[in-house]
Amino acid sequence: MLYGKEHVQRYQQTDGAEGHDWNDTTVLLLTTKGRRSGRPYTTPLIYQRHGDAYVVVASKGGDPEHPDWYKNLQASPEVEVQVKGDRFTAVAHTAIAEEKPELWRLMTRAWPQYDDYQTQTDREIPVVVLQPVR
Repeated sequence: MLYGKEHVQRYQQTDGAEGHDWNDTTVLLLTTKGRRSGRPYTTPLIYQRHGDAYVVVASKGGDPEHPDWYKNLQASPEVEVQVKGDRFTAVAHTAIAEEKPELWRLMTRAWPQYDDYQTQTDREIPVVVLQPVR
């Protein structure tokens, strides 16, 4: 099973032929700019489409801290996304209260463990919308 840096490398090398379909769900690559370093960081994330946008979840497996990629996009919401061989710029925003219930249901259908992760932490796990800029 692909994971971490190996997942990113294989996905990039094969335009997602290896790594897009993962554990009965789908994965994109999100590249954020480091909030302190300014360097690019790429993370494989489970996603779902919602209209023309892409939705991801900042779960970090129910950890009490937000994942670094989420902290990075809060500081700089312009991100790079790769879905299979399609690479594009997007603007990220955290789902607002009115958006979140529908998007949470969408994402828990793709990865039911998100509900478990939410019970393991006191923080509200953010749902992030990636809106392509084309």
